[in-house]
Order: sequence, then C-alpha cells, then structure tokens
Amino acid sequence: MENKPLKAEEHEGLRPGHYACPGCGMAIAMRLVLKAIGKAIVVSIPGCNAVIGNVYPYSAFNLPAFHSAFEIAAPTAAGIARGLKLRGIEDIPVLAFAGDGGTFDIGLQSLSGAADRNEDIIYVCLDNEAYMNTGIQSSSATPPLAWTVTTPEGRKGHKKDIMKIMMSHKIPYLATASIGFPEDLMRKVKRAKAIKGTRFIYVLTPCPTGWRVPESLTVKLSLLAVHSMVLPLYEIVEGKGFLTVKPKGIPVREYLRLQGRYAHLTEDQIQQIQREVNENWQSLMKIMGDGS
Repeated sequence: MENKPLKAEEHEGLRPGHYACPGCGMAIAMRLVLKAIGKAIVVSIPGCNAVIGNVYPYSAFNLPAFHSAFEIAAPTAAGIARGLKLRGIEDIPVLAFAGDGGTFDIGLQSLSGAADRNEDIIYVCLDNEAYMNTGIQSSSATPPLAWTVTTPEGRKGHKKDIMKIMMSHKIPYLATASIGFPEDLMRKVKRAKAIKGTRFIYVLTPCPTGWRVPESLTVKLSLLAVHSMVLPLYEIVEGKGFLTVKPKGIPVREYLRLQGRYAHLTEDQIQQIQREVNENWQSLMKIMGDGS
C-alpha cells in the first residue's frame, strides 16, 4: 500500500500533566492516536489508560471523555455512538481505549458482542502485556516465559491471539500498530476513522516498570518487537490483509535480552520463543496479501 507523508492533526488530545510513568509506551500511543483522530469522544476504563488520562475529578483528555467499568469499554462506546446517531450526529467517532486485561480477559465477552453487532466504534487495545497498574500480574496477553509477580519463574502457556479472535468476527477493519512507527500508527487511525462499523486497532505499549527496562528504551523495544517479528505490522480491510512494515528479521534474542522480565531465560527457552515467533509469522503470511 502507498505510504504518503502524514501530517498529524494540530489538536493535542492528551494534555501535559497526566499520570503516566516516565517512558510509558501507553501514554505515547494514546497521544498519537488522539492526534490522528482529531475530534472524537473517548471512553476509558480502569487500568493504566484511565490512570494516565481520566482520574476524577480531573482529565488529561482534551476531548469529551467517559470513564466506564472495566469490562464494558466496547458496549459503552457503542451506546454513545448510537446516541449520537439518534441525534443526527455522524461525524464524531467514538473511541474506546482498553488495556490487555480489559480486552483479552475481562472485557472479551462484551467486545465480542459489540463486534458481532458491528457497532460503529473504534476500539484501541493498548497492550503492555500484564495487569500493570495493580502490580504486574499476568494476563492472557503475557508472553510465554515472561516474569510477572504471579509468574515468578516465567508464564506457562501461550499469549492469546487477539487478532485472530477479532478476525473471526469479520469486522470491516483491523490493524496492529507500534509507537516505533508513529506515521504507520496514525495512518491506521485515520483510515479506521473513515470506515463505518467496528474497527479494532492493537498497539503494543512497552512498560518500563513491568518489563524491567530503563525508561529510555521504550521506543527501541517497540522497534525491536517489529523487526524481530514478535509484532508484525499489518491491517485487514474488508477481509483483505496487507503488511504495512517489512521487518528486518533480526533474532528474537535481541528483543528479549534488554528486558529484565526475561533475565531468567535459558538458551533452550530463547530458542523455544524463537520457534513460536517463526510459527506465528508463517501462520500470518497465509492470510496476508502482497502489501501493495
């Protein structure tokens, strides 16, 4: 697909003075999403995204914002969107922010219902791969063998494939994004804004605290996740998939070695993760187009 230079909206949707930790990948992602979308109504739920932007009685969102319950980001956004439509307002998108806990786990049922009804919302999953704001507990988005306080020897099992779950709903637009590629991320938000129906954007958001990394490495890790093929960047429009960034194919150990949550890994375990990354990539390639 043709990548033209992108000019961000002048409007800043996230005010300075929010409560994000230094180096927070989620705060960077939220700012980019809000710059790209311009005018919108925002729904946030308990989790880091709400701590960053929507702590009563203040809000760092420079847009109308609604703080919903943990498990109902999608139907809350859908209700607002339907209310706007009843009033004849169809040019203001409703944007839901939710973390991995509110998407992969606690909010999955209500998200699935909204997608099944093809509600007219943009849902952005901000995945820092654990329940970070409650103390770094494992979620079903936590990668295999990663340390959390509830998986001190490394998580057993596999990371839930949320994109395949959302693909199965046959919604009009899905995409993955990274703060390491801000123009790609903002372009996807703008494209989603121009489409009606349920639109789902997944963003990997490194957490220095939970990933046990210096706060200066957030963007570097975002780049390494893409180039090691841990996070393929693609979009699926009306069932057709396209890669939007070609990864360099660096070894996954280059991504893992910078993170304290993987400091316990053996060489065999690193190779185990590499095999899973390779298998996931091959599986994805079967549903991707040629990227043109």
